[in-house]
Amino acid sequence: MRIAHFGHSCVLVEIDGVKILFDPGNFSHGFEGLTGLDAIAITHQHPDHIDPARIGALLENNPQARLLSDPQTAQLREEPWEAVHAGNVLSVGGVQITGGGGRHAVIHPDIPVIDNTVFQLGTPQDPARFVHPGDSLWVPPSPVGVLAIPAAAPWMRLSEAVDYLRAVSPRTAMPIHYGIIEPAAQGIYFGRLREMGPADTELAIVTPETDAEF
Repeated sequence: MRIAHFGHSCVLVEIDGVKILFDPGNFSHGFEGLTGLDAIAITHQHPDHIDPARIGALLENNPQARLLSDPQTAQLREEPWEAVHAGNVLSVGGVQITGGGGRHAVIHPDIPVIDNTVFQLGTPQDPARFVHPGDSLWVPPSPVGVLAIPAAAPWMRLSEAVDYLRAVSPRTAMPIHYGIIEPAAQGIYFGRLREMGPADTELAIVTPETDAEF
């Protein structure tokens, strides 16, 4: 599995020859010229996860890509997005995709909670080789290979990120969703996740516009 990071929550996962791009939002850069995508997956409607100004060009460059999203984004967008609900199982190429979660984390009691689909990639025997939770702290029921873990967010305290990492206990955790943090301060968040996460979990930092093999 190869994962490229385009900043914040946007990652390109190439698994078993299938290329799936997640959450090309307005804090992410470098995804604009991608072609040959098999699927584009959107966890939820917030602009830091789907940039209204750039999504159109990305879709034009990838007319063959399957468009997968949470149910509300599928309703809001004009393009033919497929609504992926919690519990849905589908496949792109030879990769199984399982929907999980269903709701965005609570930002504030006065703000309505929106849909958020957690995407799990794998096989029927190993359904969570990679997990992108979007803005959710939902714990998958299967062992997780690589967890794209939100490192910082307006809806989350650092202690919640640590507790989530401990609850999932993946083989590898790759921090995402830190585009809102000053670069000089990012090490504070990464350090706590590394120091306080499970002993057998590796924290892998993939800096924006680079990639790594997992």
